[in-house]
Amino acid sequence: MAEAAPTGHPGVDDALARLEETAGVETGEQVAVYEDVHRRLADILAALDRE
Repeated sequence: MAEAAPTGHPGVDDALARLEETAGVETGEQVAVYEDVHRRLADILAALDRE
């Protein structure tokens, strides 16, 4: 998996960096990482809506 380009938002960059953990891991073990990334990004978007 290619490294994600920086977005300029530290929280988004940290969440996307977690996707690198899925490389070489069986599909079933990737689910927790994807769920965590989704939660983090959803939380960031929700926080932006509150601003």
